[in-house]
Amino acid sequence: MRRAAPFIAIFVIQALGAFFFVSDILASVLGIRTTPISWEMREAIEIGAALGLVLGVIVGGLMLLRALRERNVAEERLRRVSGEFMVLLQERFAEWGLTPSEKDVALFAIKGMSTAEIAALRATSEGTVKAQTNAIYRKAGVSGRPQLLSLFIDDLMRDDGTVRAAANGGQTAA
Repeated sequence: MRRAAPFIAIFVIQALGAFFFVSDILASVLGIRTTPISWEMREAIEIGAALGLVLGVIVGGLMLLRALRERNVAEERLRRVSGEFMVLLQERFAEWGLTPSEKDVALFAIKGMSTAEIAALRATSEGTVKAQTNAIYRKAGVSGRPQLLSLFIDDLMRDDGTVRAAANGGQTAA
């Protein structure tokens, strides 16, 4: 809550300034008579409103820069994780002894494509793709696509770092 206090203060100053300016304009346009305030008070209110606007622009700009930096960091992390996922896939495919065709089919299956879509992409029959997926499941020791995908998710979510040793040049992640 302490970090939010300066932002709340700037917001309140801006809101009061906006209320002052809008009510002043509306009173003039609608011809509503108001009790005039001293010019010193009017100047103080206008300076406060202007200060609130300037602070709002500065804080907004800083927050935008921070958000852009955080987005860039998140995108870089996503790129790294995506690359590690492909390394993990290749490690497991080699470990299971998949043929090049089975590797293609396994990759398409993990991406969520249907048997018909895989067959169309590989210019082969659905029966061939089904036979290849069954061979993949047998070699991986799973009973279907959900379990196949869960193997990779479990490996990525591990905290002990043992899976990533090969991808990190033989060093385990800390």
